[in-house]
Amino acid sequence: MPAFFEGEFWQIANPELWVGVGLILFIAIVIWAKAPAMIAGKLDETAAKIQTDLDEAARIRAEAEALLATIRAEREETERQAIAMLAAAKADVAQMEIEAKAKLEDQIKRRAEMAERKIAQSEAQAQADVKAAAVDLAAQIAEQVLMARLAAGGSDGLVDTAIGQIGAKLQ
Repeated sequence: MPAFFEGEFWQIANPELWVGVGLILFIAIVIWAKAPAMIAGKLDETAAKIQTDLDEAARIRAEAEALLATIRAEREETERQAIAMLAAAKADVAQMEIEAKAKLEDQIKRRAEMAERKIAQSEAQAQADVKAAAVDLAAQIAEQVLMARLAAGGSDGLVDTAIGQIGAKLQ
């Protein structure tokens, strides 16, 4: 059985009685001072602040997700542009390579033609030099032959005729 039904409990000297009275007074004062309403208000206020913080966190998360989506889209666009630029650069390199090969072939062809012309000029010059040397040599030999005939004392009839014609032609 509970102790407060016994006679000893209700005696003024019993400390348990005073603990019970103090507890009842404390509960009465707490209720009279509207402590439960204050506690409930504080709890509601804290719950509202927590809800506000949760709403703010949800808003920030939504913004972060939107920003992340934007960044991903920009990255994909940048990657597409980089791929396009790389393809364009490869095409430019291929075109430049073709042009360089064509220029090189043209330059080689022109240089070969120039070399052939120089060779032909050198051959023509060599032939002209050989002809000139042959003419000079023939003139020297003819001069020596004529000198030898004149030195021998005899005159050639052909030479005499030619000398006679020169005089007639000069007049």
